[in-house]
Amino acid sequence: MTSTTKLNMKLLVDTKANKVLFAEAGKDVVDFLFSLLALPVGTIIKLMTKESMFGSVGNIHQSLERLECTYLLSNQTKVDLLNPKVLVPSFSANGVFLLSTSASSSSMHTNKRYYRCSNSYYSNCGKNYVTDVSGTTCPLCKQSMTKEVQYVEPNSRGAVKVENNNGENGLGVVKGVVTYTIMDDLTITPMSTISSITLLNTCNVKDLSVLQEKNVKLGMEEGLQLLKASLQSKTVLTDLFLTKRMRKRSST
Repeated sequence: MTSTTKLNMKLLVDTKANKVLFAEAGKDVVDFLFSLLALPVGTIIKLMTKESMFGSVGNIHQSLERLECTYLLSNQTKVDLLNPKVLVPSFSANGVFLLSTSASSSSMHTNKRYYRCSNSYYSNCGKNYVTDVSGTTCPLCKQSMTKEVQYVEPNSRGAVKVENNNGENGLGVVKGVVTYTIMDDLTITPMSTISSITLLNTCNVKDLSVLQEKNVKLGMEEGLQLLKASLQSKTVLTDLFLTKRMRKRSST
């Protein structure tokens, strides 16, 4: 999700209890939520301020930042460790990934150097193996791998569209042919008329007059708050859109 991206959600609110019962959302929101599972811990720490980071894991990140490079193994760099690569690029290609984490990954590859075998007599060496440490021994011919090669960035925002018979473009995770229900605790299910009635019964709704629909937008700021709340709360949507409980937890 970029700084300008806004995703739409429709909340069903119990105004008497001041609580979000559930939300209706499309593919873009669900893809965003599932994309959180692909974020490495190091990336989560970078997205949050160290002061708001839960537990002591932020101290690990800060310790590595302060550690002198002389203590690292020769094949390790702070850039790699502090900017871990996101493993699922199709989320960012769909424009719904939390911030431009792909940009840091791109920068990491651009600044890094890669090498192949320089043995011109054995053509398979250069085709099959590459390393990021110059002088590494080629596993085929045992010569040094010193021939520098250039890393090529994925084209068109990092993903390949794959059309299928359902008209889906292959980006993200879920299909866009249905609306999805997102519970206050972020449980996600495909929505149907029957499931909506079941949800109202599950939420013990007896007076329909206290229910109110609320349209909200999920932008970068809300995305960060949602990520933080999801690690601390079972009432994420209520905390994010109706109350200040999440902020109160941060100050305690």
